[in-house]
Amino acid sequence: MTAAKTGAAPPTLRIYDTLSRDKVEFTPRDPKHVRMYVCGPTVYDYAHIGNARPVVVFDVLYRLLKRLYPRVTYVRNITDVDDKIIAAAKESGETIDAITKRTTDAFHADMTALGALDPDAEPKATGHIAEMIALVKELLAKGHAYEAEGHVLFGVASMPEYGKLSRLDRDALIAGARVEVAPYKKDPADFVLWKPSTPEQPGWDSPWGRGRPGWHLECSAMSEKLLGKAFDIHGGGQDLIFPHHENEIAQSTCVNGRDAFAKYWMHNGYLMAEGEKMSKSLGNFYTVHELLKEYPGEAIRLGLLKTHYRQPLDFTRDGILEAKRELDGFYGALRRSSGKAANTGANVPAAMLDALADDLNTPLALSHLHEFAAVLNKAETNGNRKTAATNLRAAAGMLGLLDDDPEAWFKGAAADDAEINGLIAARDAARAAKDFKRADGIRDQLDAKGIVLEDSAGRTTWRRK
Repeated sequence: MTAAKTGAAPPTLRIYDTLSRDKVEFTPRDPKHVRMYVCGPTVYDYAHIGNARPVVVFDVLYRLLKRLYPRVTYVRNITDVDDKIIAAAKESGETIDAITKRTTDAFHADMTALGALDPDAEPKATGHIAEMIALVKELLAKGHAYEAEGHVLFGVASMPEYGKLSRLDRDALIAGARVEVAPYKKDPADFVLWKPSTPEQPGWDSPWGRGRPGWHLECSAMSEKLLGKAFDIHGGGQDLIFPHHENEIAQSTCVNGRDAFAKYWMHNGYLMAEGEKMSKSLGNFYTVHELLKEYPGEAIRLGLLKTHYRQPLDFTRDGILEAKRELDGFYGALRRSSGKAANTGANVPAAMLDALADDLNTPLALSHLHEFAAVLNKAETNGNRKTAATNLRAAAGMLGLLDDDPEAWFKGAAADDAEINGLIAARDAARAAKDFKRADGIRDQLDAKGIVLEDSAGRTTWRRK
């Protein structure tokens, strides 16, 4: 096992930068203040497990950055004006405001259940329309945009470096733009900055008439408002590289300069479910809201972290159950050591920091958790147990794990303690009277309720399956 070190120099953070296609040493623009922007949800429905993956990934990065640097500002936006939201309102009859509020609240509750920290700022697109209109005006003034039939579009021909993030060839760029092919475009790859709104659609007054922003424009405006023209890390799912992030770069750098906007780009890999692309028709379309009715949020989180963030992830129910069993082992070690309080302020073992500093190597980090748990299980003195429990808790905290009380973890919030403890007492009495048939019957009765008994060291503890 790698020994825990204290007082050691912090590790050098290395990340895979999508723009350079290389693992590079992270050098922030300002060593005293790291700034990160991550694309958040479009709030028209419950977040699915694919939406949750970047939240968990960049939550781990946020925790690591806060350990390594004196100040970190993490911004994650809410897209609350979008054609998908308009379509959902039309289909359901619910107002747009009601849909966005309900689904935003659900997103917050679900991500909290997954152990994600709140970002430092969470701007909503509808709160930054003025900044978006100002950005469009600048693009027009500098010759990077044009008006056509009530629309304002970005002209990709005005930017020789367009496509540098995705590295797509000309045919691929046009194919990616086909969702917005229109006769008023000068070039098929041109994309919408501002579009007209009908009376029943949400819209804002602008120099080009009543309308609403294009999706790509929103993040450029909000990141500049909250992080400045040049910041450190822009993150999101791999599916956002093109066209969303490519178009953000085009908008922002054409206004603010080639070296402005994000210095590094990080993207998590694609997610599948049960070996196939998620689809409601296949029965493998998992929303976090529904999964939380069956599994602890911490088990779902661990399931997402067991695969390196840049690799494709096959998310399965069996995988959640495996993660739950692993957490049972960690919490069991803490319970046997009477370790109840979280040690969030403790020194994090160097092995854990080294693993995460290597481009968020969560599989390696999790292997260290098992090592720390093994040391705890073998500890023979109170002092050694306390040290080992502190190391395990502090290391797990970097991954957003093991923040629960061990007894609460095993019993579950829905447990009727009085009834269960009464049955255990009755079983103990039956065993003392050598009435093993009754004792086994009580165990079976509890098993039918989803309660597992564990006999050790002259006492019986219990947990939920």
